[in-house]
Amino acid sequence: MKTVVCKAFGPPENLEVVDAADPAPGDGQLVIDVHAIPVTFPDTLMLEDKYQFKAEPPYVPGSEVAGIVSAVGSGVADIAVGDRVVAATGVTGAFVEQALVQATTVLQIPEGVGFAESTGLGYAYGTTWYGLKHRAEIQPGETMLVLGAGGHLGMSAIELGKISGATVIAAASTEDKLDLCRQVGADLTINYAEENLKERAKELTGGKGVDLVYDAVGGDYSEPALRAMAWGGRFLVIGFTAGIPSIPLNLTLLKSCSIVGVFYGAMRAKEPALYDEIMSDLLAYISSGELKPYVSERYPLDQAAVAMRRMIDRKARGKIVLEPKT
Repeated sequence: MKTVVCKAFGPPENLEVVDAADPAPGDGQLVIDVHAIPVTFPDTLMLEDKYQFKAEPPYVPGSEVAGIVSAVGSGVADIAVGDRVVAATGVTGAFVEQALVQATTVLQIPEGVGFAESTGLGYAYGTTWYGLKHRAEIQPGETMLVLGAGGHLGMSAIELGKISGATVIAAASTEDKLDLCRQVGADLTINYAEENLKERAKELTGGKGVDLVYDAVGGDYSEPALRAMAWGGRFLVIGFTAGIPSIPLNLTLLKSCSIVGVFYGAMRAKEPALYDEIMSDLLAYISSGELKPYVSERYPLDQAAVAMRRMIDRKARGKIVLEPKT
């Protein structure tokens, strides 16, 4: 089978596509013929050894696959050859034509949901639902500011924010991205390449400020977003595509607000029951049609470097996936 390998840390252009032996399932395992693989920002960080989880080259990037079960090992119940599933491969191992996974990570894909659309639930939508529901305890009627709203994480925040009954202000760097944000449900928008983020957020909330900030960007955008916070608000730390910011802590005192970390990957290991609850919620929303994940770009497996470069250069709108069967 074809496999994408990182043989040394560096840019995605160094990735190699090689032939590897087809996997065989052991006890509690199964093999998936892969139809879709989400490309995520953590995948790009790992290429340069900058992520919280470390991988020792040579390794196969990616952490999730969707496809059709082709082989089932001993001790596996309720999953059969031919089932349409989405599964986690771990921190690495997903950029392959056939994936070997633990049966405990597998979820059935609901009828009518495509392979590409089913991926990213654990990364983007899981992170967001953990943050909004379980860390921020979002309430109907609140106002949420989403930074990096045109990306996969940001768009999941728009959708789940609306499901939660919030008014969503989407902030992004181009009008093209903001148009897409409006299409998926954003109530209001800010172009922070052209507008003052803090002042515009204050203006859009009638001077009150926002109740919740969803920050997957960091860098120079975090502090003005925090300054736009309402009294008693919550600032969700999701990620740092623009770098890790330095925050004046006196702002939290002046606004009596909270800065809340959202580490979904660690939560999965420490609170497996909560992970199951979150995935159950998300699959129910997809089955009902309330969630409709947007796939913006699709690439064959041998163009994994192109897809990851798009992510690194922050040119992605919505979700990017690899499709080995194309």
